[in-house]
Amino acid sequence: MATLPHLLVFTLLPWLVLGALWQGPWTWTGVGFVLLCVPIMDALGGLETRNPTEDAPRRRAADLPLWLWAPAQIGVSVFAIVEMVRGDFAAWEQVGMLLSLGVVNGAAGITIAHELMHRRRAFERASAEALMLFVSYPHFCVEHVHGHHRHVATPADPASSRFGESIFAFYPRVVLGSLRSFWRIESARVAKQKPKPWADRRIRYALLWVGLLALVTWTLGPWGLLYFLVQGVIAFSLLEIINYIEHYGLERAMTASGRYERVRPQHSWNSAHRISNWYLFNLARHSDHHYLASRPYDQLRHYEDVPQLPAGYATMLLTALVPPLWFRVMNPRVEAWNAQREAAARESLDEGVGLTS
Repeated sequence: MATLPHLLVFTLLPWLVLGALWQGPWTWTGVGFVLLCVPIMDALGGLETRNPTEDAPRRRAADLPLWLWAPAQIGVSVFAIVEMVRGDFAAWEQVGMLLSLGVVNGAAGITIAHELMHRRRAFERASAEALMLFVSYPHFCVEHVHGHHRHVATPADPASSRFGESIFAFYPRVVLGSLRSFWRIESARVAKQKPKPWADRRIRYALLWVGLLALVTWTLGPWGLLYFLVQGVIAFSLLEIINYIEHYGLERAMTASGRYERVRPQHSWNSAHRISNWYLFNLARHSDHHYLASRPYDQLRHYEDVPQLPAGYATMLLTALVPPLWFRVMNPRVEAWNAQREAAARESLDEGVGLTS
């Protein structure tokens, strides 16, 4: 039964179909639902802080929505792009349709790809790569797992937003920085393991992406290619705004050994907003995800004693796009959290001195 709420993600796809078929205001319903309706539902739906039972067996049905999403999203998206190429869409309808495609494919598609790229099965990782290729961001599969999770909350991580950094300063840094990080990670792996050329993801991703662009151009022409690229840029831009929200201003401390402390739940912003977590497969329980990346979405845990976002992801995304508002909302929370950590560290140090005196 715990899987049923997450099936809500499939309610996003009919908005794309209706927009492609009926045009007009319907082209805006996908983006409108995610960025307007979901924040309202988050406010009304409250918080979900209950945690799964530790010894409860995991149901295989929990993976079905993940496995079914890739063909559903790609099929609906292709249908919508074909209708845009063949139909008579006004400029404002094209904008609405592309925003709807990008937001749905980013919010739902990349979220599901994110879950699958942490899995061990080859077909799950292949599904993640297919979804990320569809939004022209396949290197995320490597950089996120092997770069971001290792360096999160340190200056070495391009996906960790810094205190006082606006989303507009963060965005070019993370887009370029994540690509460079992917190249370094894969170059080091190839130098060490010396795999066959097809196993080199620098080569494979590039060839697959260029081949996909060629196929889109051949079948749908230059307008189809443009629509495909634009929806992908919108989708991965949404991803990076969420990255900005998830780690803003949080830092891991340097230990006496010269290394950063271990990644713990306190190094990511947590959100217990029920509706967002239903649609995003508990992505907003991000503190636990970074603490134990191998934990499946349906077993992620809520923590009370970690930084908590004041609203769900959709609301925080809109807030991030207005930097003065974002700083007003988030900077006091970062400062309060850092002060709390410093006070706890001093108290721990005082207790240690007391025990040795």
